[in-house]
Amino acid sequence: MIPEIQLGSVLVSLLDPTPGEEVAFHRWYERDHFYSGTLIGPWFFAGRRFVATRRLKDLRFPATTPVIDDIRKGSYLALYWILAGRHDEAEAWAVRQVNQLTDEDRMLPSRQQAMAGFYQHRFTVRRDPDGVPPELALDHPFAGAVLVMVDRDEDVTADEFETWCRDDYLPGRLAGSPAALCLGLEPVPLPDDAPSYVARPEGLELRTLHLYFLESDPEACWDDLVASQDPAPGRVSYAAGFIPTIPGSDCYSDELW
Repeated sequence: MIPEIQLGSVLVSLLDPTPGEEVAFHRWYERDHFYSGTLIGPWFFAGRRFVATRRLKDLRFPATTPVIDDIRKGSYLALYWILAGRHDEAEAWAVRQVNQLTDEDRMLPSRQQAMAGFYQHRFTVRRDPDGVPPELALDHPFAGAVLVMVDRDEDVTADEFETWCRDDYLPGRLAGSPAALCLGLEPVPLPDDAPSYVARPEGLELRTLHLYFLESDPEACWDDLVASQDPAPGRVSYAAGFIPTIPGSDCYSDELW
């Protein structure tokens, strides 16, 4: 039976090139790793790359974050969609594939891993009743994306916080804004056999990722949509904006630092 096309989970990868090797990194990822490391695998059905230029990095907050050891790390963001009900198979394939690519010397040793992880899709809030569905979000020509990590208070249950975000907090933030939709994502701990260079951050049991897709450059709506975030009963632990890369070009590779 052919499964229904529904978003089940997400792979988020945030990387930096070694300074001076920006173009080489971008071409390696775009022309090889984007496909060989993920998209040729089973149950991955969409992917897209984004970039944070220096002006977008200037907007990031908070200055000190438990998510990453330096708020300015992570120039290139890659997002991949995994079919619902197929996460375990997709994750196992991805780990094997990266380990094999490492053995074949196809992992560009000079790259710098900032953050990587799998997330379970919990819900989607759309600004418009018949807006872009989450399954098509990586194919739609959105102008920007924003990652907002939120750590809920310890005395609030995951279900309580999710219900509040989905039904109360996020609909109000999206109304009248350039944000067409926001995905609520729950971190999935990495398997033991994942590559050792991928960080295992603490506090995942309290963390939620809100992934916004924008019809404008993130800078144009940063103050109103992102900087004003107040997700009580919780707090923003990481916020970063990105714009899409332009496939087949080296655009933005000289604007990272």
